[in-house]
Amino acid sequence: MKILLRKIIDIICNKLILLRHKIYLYPQEKRVVSWFEIEGDKTLRLNYNLNKNSVVFDLGGYEGQWSSDIFSKYCCYIYIFEPVQEYANKITTRFKDNSKICVYNFGLSNQTETCKISLSQDSSSTFKNGVNVQTVQMIKAQDFFEDKNIQLVDLVKINIEGGEYDLIEHLIITGCIKYLKNLQIQFHDFVPNAEERMNDIQAQLSKTHELIWQYPFVWENWQLKQDQGTSGYEY
Repeated sequence: MKILLRKIIDIICNKLILLRHKIYLYPQEKRVVSWFEIEGDKTLRLNYNLNKNSVVFDLGGYEGQWSSDIFSKYCCYIYIFEPVQEYANKITTRFKDNSKICVYNFGLSNQTETCKISLSQDSSSTFKNGVNVQTVQMIKAQDFFEDKNIQLVDLVKINIEGGEYDLIEHLIITGCIKYLKNLQIQFHDFVPNAEERMNDIQAQLSKTHELIWQYPFVWENWQLKQDQGTSGYEY
């Protein structure tokens, strides 16, 4: 009797969930509908003018799947930045036999510091509270660029769960933004004044980059309007 009752309850709950989706979608659910319709993760996020000599930065590597997809398509040089030790270790193991993929166990930000991050798989963030908290290392992006003599990066993917605002504002202020040919960005709306800061960043980006495609608070891509140097790497 209890098993039958549980099955009936499950059926009713599933029907209610389906009904809810027909009647109401949460804001983020509405945003991703059109993205999923075009299979953006398999198309827009992977389609670039890259080759085996291109250099790609993956900021927020998590398990390394996007980097794996990019490498499979272009066989290019990829530098993954993942501040969470557990994820960095997994990525390092995953690509241990690939000499063209390098993993850094720190993130890039507007200043060098250690901070607390709340772990939640692919949405771990310094802007969220949680039970599973870890101390991570962040490096000032300008210092990293100068130390490595970076002049041009062909593609930078930025999915750092709220940290994108401080980072991109820093890149713009310091002029490092001109070294980035393509910026694939995921803005997040849980940061205070997120929409206002996003709009300000986009206005500043439009001075050096051209918006190629955009799905607000999902993914968008900005491309450098003109080359401003040649690559010079010392990773």
